[in-house]
Amino acid sequence: MRKKKSLKIENWKDWIFDGCIYLFLTFVFIVTLYPFLNVLAISLNDSIDTVRGGIYIWPRKFTLDNYAAIFQYNNLVTAFINSVLRTVIGTVLGVISAAMVAYTLSRKDFQGRKFVSIVLVLTLYVSGGLIPEYMLIRKLHLVDTFWVYILPGLVNAFNILIIRSYMDTLPYSLQESAKIDGANDFTIFTKVILPLCAPVLATIALFIAVGHWNSWFDTYLYNSSNPKLTTLQYELMKILQNTTMGSTDPNVFRGINGEEAAKRVSPESIKMAITMITIIPILFVYPFLQKYFIQGMTLGAVKS
Repeated sequence: MRKKKSLKIENWKDWIFDGCIYLFLTFVFIVTLYPFLNVLAISLNDSIDTVRGGIYIWPRKFTLDNYAAIFQYNNLVTAFINSVLRTVIGTVLGVISAAMVAYTLSRKDFQGRKFVSIVLVLTLYVSGGLIPEYMLIRKLHLVDTFWVYILPGLVNAFNILIIRSYMDTLPYSLQESAKIDGANDFTIFTKVILPLCAPVLATIALFIAVGHWNSWFDTYLYNSSNPKLTTLQYELMKILQNTTMGSTDPNVFRGINGEEAAKRVSPESIKMAITMITIIPILFVYPFLQKYFIQGMTLGAVKS
């Protein structure tokens, strides 16, 4: 009888504990989802009605005028194409470059392994500053070129250190066995190491892609005078500034003048619509990388 009572008590404790966990996770889910739904609702609500407040997770007066005003912008298509090209090319080259450097640093027979690692760590804490960086970019003749988006950030110390930490967890005997079979360093890197590093490479790819997609300041510094090299984030920032200041510049919108656009939309509505436009592509990409993202962040820190 005592054993049965103890079992019942333990079952009740397990149910209470599981119930608390479910309640906590439900709370976290609501807290995480609510800001997204709120931004979406405001972006789809009439801008004049939004000023009244009281918009939570559902638009009170549904409209697409906020998005229509944004897509009337002159350079949006060119900016979108440049942002996609920048994100794809920058991500591919960035992952390859970081993986190559990380593989070199993970090799135990590399004599300068510690020195190079220390130099990479120092770059995370010390930088030359904005003005020396601009002067360097100008001396390299990268101003008003597409490659100013790719080359300056091609090798990132943080990404290299993460990939190297993951490679250090791989058995070194795999490389020794491949050498015995006659494989050279390039073959070992491409056929042995890279397939095993898929989780951490996917994680780094997500980091780099988000950074390229959200970047606009480099466009402002180096390519603001060339509309053919503009990026989506920079153009959206200009739209937000024009709406906030109530600009009547006839070159701002296509088909409607600035005055009419200012009457139809508000800075708050435009801000929310811009937020949705910028995060939707990432939302589509993230589910495909989520599994590798979790593995890459956890397994890289485990030492065998």
